[in-house]
Order: sequence, then structure tokens, then C-alpha cells
Amino acid sequence: QVQLVESGGGLVQAGGSLRLSCAASGRTFRTYTMGWFRQAPGKEHEFVAAINRSGYTYLADSVKDRFTISRDNAKNMVYLQMNSLKPEDTAVYYCAASSLVGVTTTPPTYNSWGQGTQVTVSS
Repeated sequence: QVQLVESGGGLVQAGGSLRLSCAASGRTFRTYTMGWFRQAPGKEHEFVAAINRSGYTYLADSVKDRFTISRDNAKNMVYLQMNSLKPEDTAVYYCAASSLVGVTTTPPTYNSWGQGTQVTVSS
């Protein structure tokens, strides 16, 4: 399994931007599909974005025009650039790793998770 640590969360006004980072351990990082999920209070984990080993990306409809996912295999890093943030984006954001080759959007298909980072968007 890969160990994941997120950073970059914080408080931002609506319309602002944040970049989340996820640092991964392990020499096999480049083989994983990496995903970002979020969880608002009282709600289940919601898929946000994923990127597979080939660099193919997939984003949820609610964020696809505002967020970008990227990875740097040389640094074992995954990023989530979030622009035009809205109050409904407020949640704890989690980085996750899946051993599946293709992009996957369901939490059970991810076998490693970070501890999460809080993103709060004020109106």
C-alpha cells in the first residue's frame, strides 16, 4: 500500500482558489490511479477527480469546469487545483490511491486514503 498525506486546505472566500497537494510514499506510485474525494458534514464521500497512470483524467460534473487534477510521478505528488470556489465546495478533501488501471470513481475501489484536509469556502 501507499501512504498518503494531504496539504493545502484552508479558508477562502467564494470565487477564490486553492491548490491541494498529496504526497505519496513508495516506489510504485506511478502505477496507481489517484483520486480526490470530499466529504461534507453529514454526507457520504463524494468523488471529485481522478487521474490514472497514463495521465487520463476524469472530474465530477460539479467541478469539471473549475478544478484540475494533475500528478508529478518524479515527486510522488498529486495535485488538485480548485478555482472559482463556491460555499458548496466546503468539505474535508481526501486523497486516495487505487491499484486499478482505469479511472474509478467509487470509494471501495481505492485501497489507500490520506487523513484529509479541510476546505472551507465562505460566502
